Amino acid sequence: MTTQTAAQRRADEAAAYNAYLAACPARGLLDRLGDKWVSLAIVALSEGPMRYAELDRRLAGVSQKMLTQTLRNLERDGMVTRTVTPSVPVRVEYALTPLGADLVPIMRTIKDWAERNMDRVLAARTAYDTREH
Repeated sequence: MTTQTAAQRRADEAAAYNAYLAACPARGLLDRLGDKWVSLAIVALSEGPMRYAELDRRLAGVSQKMLTQTLRNLERDGMVTRTVTPSVPVRVEYALTPLGADLVPIMRTIKDWAERNMDRVLAARTAYDTREH
């Protein structure tokens, strides 16, 4: 076993999570965070815990399968908790964990940016689509 300097250990640790590298696990996380339903669910849950039906109404257009998959993935990644309250009917609530809450400012900023700049993006698309390539 070779001895590493502190600088070498830090370099190895930094390389382990370098998203530019193909094998980096952070790439999969970035892919997940780039999903529209993930970002919208995180922003919606920033308003407080919600039941499944509330989230479904809030995220217009999401299918039941996609919402379920999104919530399960967020729970698996430690960003959302799922709390089941035994009652009739059973009550299930979803809430952000501290890790998920850390993402709120970033996701809200991206959502707000998209809403604020949509006219400019549409104009750019039109200009691109109408010019000769």
